[in-house]
Amino acid sequence: MALGTDGRLADFAIWRPGAPDGIGDVYRGRLIKRAPTLSGAFVSLGQEPDGFLPDTEGAAGLAEGESVMVRITRSAQGGKGPRLSARIDDTFTAGPPGLLRRGPDPVLRLARLWPAAPIEVDDPTIRAHLAAALPERARAGGGFDATLEEEVAGLAESTIGLAGGAILHIHPTPALIAIDLDAGRLASGREPARHAHQALNLAVIPEISRQIRLRNLSGAILVDLAGLVPRQRRRLADTFAASLASDPLGPRFLGFTALGLAEIVRPRIGPPLHELLASAHAAGLAALRAVAAEDRAAPGSAWALRAAPAIVAALEQDAASLDAVARLTGRPLMLRSDPTLAPPRWTLEGVP
Repeated sequence: MALGTDGRLADFAIWRPGAPDGIGDVYRGRLIKRAPTLSGAFVSLGQEPDGFLPDTEGAAGLAEGESVMVRITRSAQGGKGPRLSARIDDTFTAGPPGLLRRGPDPVLRLARLWPAAPIEVDDPTIRAHLAAALPERARAGGGFDATLEEEVAGLAESTIGLAGGAILHIHPTPALIAIDLDAGRLASGREPARHAHQALNLAVIPEISRQIRLRNLSGAILVDLAGLVPRQRRRLADTFAASLASDPLGPRFLGFTALGLAEIVRPRIGPPLHELLASAHAAGLAALRAVAAEDRAAPGSAWALRAAPAIVAALEQDAASLDAVARLTGRPLMLRSDPTLAPPRWTLEGVP
């Protein structure tokens, strides 16, 4: 899902109806293990993975084996289960652990952020789904144009070319997100280096904040700006804070480290874009798009997808996507798990 303003990408999210991110979902859970060193407890939700309930969100005072109503406040990501809160208004009902109701999907969350934006949908099934929740806004449309497609494709890249030859490098690590601004040929121009760098930094800081939001980069973020002495960098603090102010997750600019790196912290709610695009599920969806393309080129052909076990397992859990391909091609897709293939490898095979 993309939101464009003045022909430019302003907001972006991925919605996978058959594999919800879980944010806002309400579960009946059961506390299975207290974790004093983590100041919380692990809670079974009736499915994998288990969630974590901090003491400050309701775990304090609960005993192992006790039932509790919880809401997912942060989706499972980075190999960790979802973060939970017991601060909900739902009335408790007895029973085994399990899902009670879904939270708003990413379309609804984005629609609430942009209440005046019309919603163009290029798929009739999705349009029918949205018509119930957003009857006055969902309408048939062409979807992404070539310019928007190009911008979205760029979000999968770790380097971004900027005006004047400067380059922005974005590198996620397990501990933090590292962002580096390379001045490129601007550093060798006629203008004094300190003036050129200062002008470049002022111009690029809003783009850095925009990329953080579009890619859903979260947690600890460190930015290495173009070469300035520490005193000059501190003058950029207000510009950084102002550029982050419109982000609905409320990221905070914390200042500059002793090494002169800008320090930002942004709440972790949903998985970052790079994690979504690198998953086995993403590889499986790419394969499904290939099946749809093959069907358009040769209607009536039958295909089987041979893929790594993790890819097949991810697709088997996403019935909505498999059903969508079956509607497009007129027949179900055969899945063949092949342990000799590792994600993201897959291949299409013709079926007689």
